[in-house]
Amino acid sequence: MSDSKPQQKPQLPNPFRLSDYEIIEKVYLSHTYDDEVCNKETLFKVVYNVITQSTRVAGKTDERNGVVESIGISSFKPEYSTLKLMSCQMITIPSGVENAHQTTLRILQQLRTFSWDAKVLIALAAFSLEYGNFWNLSQASDHLGNSLKLLNQIQHRLQLPVIDQTIITAVKLVLEAVEKIKLWGTWSADERYETEEVPALSDALQQIPLVVYWAVATLVACNNNIQAVASYSIRDFSDKLSLALQELTSHLVLCERQIAGVSDYLDRKRRFRKPKDIVDFLKILISQNGSQNAQVYDGSTNKIVNVEVFKEKHVLLFISGLDRIEDEIRLLNSIYDRLVEDPNDKSGFKKEDFKILWIPVVDKWDDARKELFNKTLKSETKGYVVEYLQPLPSIRLIKEDLNFQGKPILPVVNPQGVVANEDALDIIFEWGIDAFPFRKDDGLLLAQKWKWFWDEIKKTNLQHIQVKGDRYIFIYGGSDKWTQEFTMAVDKIKRHPTIKSADAIIDYYHLGKDDPKIVPRFWIGIESKRQKKHYEKLDCQIQEIVKTLLCLKQDTQGWAILTKGSNVRILGHGQPMYQTVAEFDMWKEKVLVKEGFDIAFQEYYEVKRKELPAPQPCAYMNIDNYASNVLATISCPNPSCGRVMEVTSVNYKCCHGNVSDGVKV
Repeated sequence: MSDSKPQQKPQLPNPFRLSDYEIIEKVYLSHTYDDEVCNKETLFKVVYNVITQSTRVAGKTDERNGVVESIGISSFKPEYSTLKLMSCQMITIPSGVENAHQTTLRILQQLRTFSWDAKVLIALAAFSLEYGNFWNLSQASDHLGNSLKLLNQIQHRLQLPVIDQTIITAVKLVLEAVEKIKLWGTWSADERYETEEVPALSDALQQIPLVVYWAVATLVACNNNIQAVASYSIRDFSDKLSLALQELTSHLVLCERQIAGVSDYLDRKRRFRKPKDIVDFLKILISQNGSQNAQVYDGSTNKIVNVEVFKEKHVLLFISGLDRIEDEIRLLNSIYDRLVEDPNDKSGFKKEDFKILWIPVVDKWDDARKELFNKTLKSETKGYVVEYLQPLPSIRLIKEDLNFQGKPILPVVNPQGVVANEDALDIIFEWGIDAFPFRKDDGLLLAQKWKWFWDEIKKTNLQHIQVKGDRYIFIYGGSDKWTQEFTMAVDKIKRHPTIKSADAIIDYYHLGKDDPKIVPRFWIGIESKRQKKHYEKLDCQIQEIVKTLLCLKQDTQGWAILTKGSNVRILGHGQPMYQTVAEFDMWKEKVLVKEGFDIAFQEYYEVKRKELPAPQPCAYMNIDNYASNVLATISCPNPSCGRVMEVTSVNYKCCHGNVSDGVKV
């Protein structure tokens, strides 16, 4: 018979030597789902009363001693057998922290189907059975009470050194744990707070199993000491619970801050959909609480003014970061000047009722950002500026509802607080003040005004040239000598360092260079736009443009057209246009201070046009329904007809000696 050593039982782990990760992993293994029904609100009131009243009996101070929840006798029926069994488990274990650890996991396994806060609450309720009974009997004075006191050895246990303040402190910590886990559960159950919006809720959940473990373990140790079956160092357990609670508290503080942000956003969003007026709209965006009187900086007076200055005004809301916005600031300063220079009515709107407000959006206002804003950008702005040197409270609203993605935008908001144009920046870049009052339809109307022109140009094959709002295009034609000189001068400008510094893109297109047949086709297309009768405003504008173009055609040297995107900026005669491009060095600095290359070009062109004896515009006169006996009769050229043609209109044209004067019937 061979000797064999008895098989050793596996040694139980010491919880104080386990890492937080190891404990959390073990607790998670005991948690399956949390759909078990538990009347947590009523049970908490009962347990709270037991704990606070027991503490009062023990003679310990508690700031909440006077508050006792009133609970109806028949309104709540706890699972007494479950609580009693769990209470017994807490006191029927051998001494040693390893055994306390094993009992804690066993209790958590029994509570595997309850929510995290319910686990601790039920364990605390089981503990309260013995804890409350102990302190209640300690003050008994009748015969029955004295007998029960003797049977439970109350007087003997009261003399034990383990019944001290550390137990009271530990129990209060467990009660705090229940409240904080319950608070987390309330927030997590709220459908308004998604983990994407309140990520601290997820972070707090990572800490909760650790808090739950040390809360239950602390109750196990306390109950053993109260029953005088063990002498645990309660301070060791409560210190662990306290550290876990501190970490959970930091997550909950962050949760509260993030939830406040979500609540603030939801409130602003609700009001943003139906603002009272433009002032309310702006307060929602820039005020700390969305309703206080916000203040802004007035760039025209260098003073701080109340947001009420925008009452009954249209606001061009410039939203941007701080980097590379010099072009936008120059452009808006130009619009500001045009609004001030001509405040009269236009299309039912007063320009003086339009204001510009810049809202700078910065994620982190460090010293460099503040200096750039205060010493450079703000001082260069003529309109109003929001001075908010910290992240905007409405940044999410600005990003999601105004669609700000980092690129500068310019929503136009009417006096009622309704967004009339989500982003007017493109049409203002392309059309300038002509786009007033800056609605989407205004840009479309301007584009329609020139659509026919671009249709004719595209028939001539623009090749690689792109017609975009950020591109300047010279389209020109004329004598060989003039077009060669003009081409060289424009090409020199295109490559000039000043143009590169201004981020301007210049293209040029010599009409008919590759195919001379294109030239007559183009002018025939322009001529075909002339109408005998026109009543609509747009048609009248097109007729004026056609007449101007046909006059340019008569210039013996040449002609040139400067466009910015689809916006035709200048219809110019040959000599002043050439002089303007040839003398670029005389006005190049203005390109960097004006709101665009076209503005600087136009200013200098007007100077040269006045200096040079440019051909005067051709004069036209249309006379409709003239009597047929005024002019000589003409027979129909159709051989099968031959009748005398009816005279319906007469067109007179004079180009002042540039071409032969004549009358065209």
